[in-house]
Amino acid sequence: MKKDLDALMQNRQLDALLVVGAGSHNPPMTYLTNGADLTQAILVKKRGEQPTLFHWSMERDEAAKSGLPTRDLGEFRLDLLVQQAGGDQTLGMVYLLEKILTEQQVASGRVGLYGILDAGRAYASFTRLQQALPELELIGEMGISVFGEAMATKDDVEVERIRRMGKITTEVIGKTADFLTGHRARNNVLVEANGDPLTIGEVKRRIDLWLAERGAENPERTIFASGYDAAVPHSTGENASLMRLGETVVFDIFPREVGGGYFYDITRTWCLGYATDEALALYEDVRAVYLQLRSELRLGQVCRLYQERACELFEQRGHATVRTNPQTQDGYVHSLGHGVGLHLHEEPAFRLNGPDSVRLAPGAVITVEPGLYYPGRKMGVRLEDTIYARPDGVFETLADFPLDLVLPVQG
Repeated sequence: MKKDLDALMQNRQLDALLVVGAGSHNPPMTYLTNGADLTQAILVKKRGEQPTLFHWSMERDEAAKSGLPTRDLGEFRLDLLVQQAGGDQTLGMVYLLEKILTEQQVASGRVGLYGILDAGRAYASFTRLQQALPELELIGEMGISVFGEAMATKDDVEVERIRRMGKITTEVIGKTADFLTGHRARNNVLVEANGDPLTIGEVKRRIDLWLAERGAENPERTIFASGYDAAVPHSTGENASLMRLGETVVFDIFPREVGGGYFYDITRTWCLGYATDEALALYEDVRAVYLQLRSELRLGQVCRLYQERACELFEQRGHATVRTNPQTQDGYVHSLGHGVGLHLHEEPAFRLNGPDSVRLAPGAVITVEPGLYYPGRKMGVRLEDTIYARPDGVFETLADFPLDLVLPVQG
């Protein structure tokens, strides 16, 4: 959690954090500024101290919404610094950063570097900054960063924001189901009122509209995939594909708050009109494994063991898994779940090779998403919910939606 940042910095021997870039669509900046809508900012957090947010004058009111101590970057006269740099804008920004870090008494020591900038500009800027401040050691963390570790558990405010996104998301799933069942079928295909066949692309356009109407954005795109595409886990579905009766449709929707806020993640699998015996058998296997794993979640348990358990349960039902064949494209072909927050995929991760140190901690918000995929049979099934590991040991689904497989249609 955010309150753990100082202890995590101590563990990693970081004296300060330097975060750059916009205030939105930039998870480290969003995390520390509470989502202040800034086009460009600099944030410095010394270990044991509150962050200071440096902003441009035109965004002073937005910066104030962060609740942090703020400084106007205009005070540092970037125009004069660029003149000093012979008109070189990048070098002028280096001088600006040098002045800020020196004023903040962070001109030496180990400073973690975070945020989103153009890669080339960032490389040029921070290489020169390192040369200008030789006693400063800029740290680019590999693997799980200090922010990744902090974000692995959520406080009450974060959980409520994810819960609100869950409410929006399940409302849109319901709208999608109603939209589909409101169509008639002709020649085994859903058709519009004018007789034209309904396409996946039209369904996706409606989903985007309904999300936008509710104050959500869809930056990672929705998976709405049928038939063969449903059997390839990350296929988003072909826009031109028709909505055919009896095919499995994997509907994985993962929107977030507008401005780069918190995500929600949920998957349902539907068959329109009816399900074949083969599709029903796959669905029942996935549903049984989902419910079993859901019932076995415990605080403190090693996350890797749940992936092993998912493989065991599917293998008992006769399916190949990534444990029996890491390259399999049939059966259970992915990991069980992941954390959800300002990133769609956060810690903790449920990997077969994950370390014992990655455990289900109080405050984790995770997905559980077992699935089965058979491209040769042109069908796939996945069920997923976002679940909160409450401090009292209860694992709470943050937004419920029925697990029904078949959506009835007219005609």
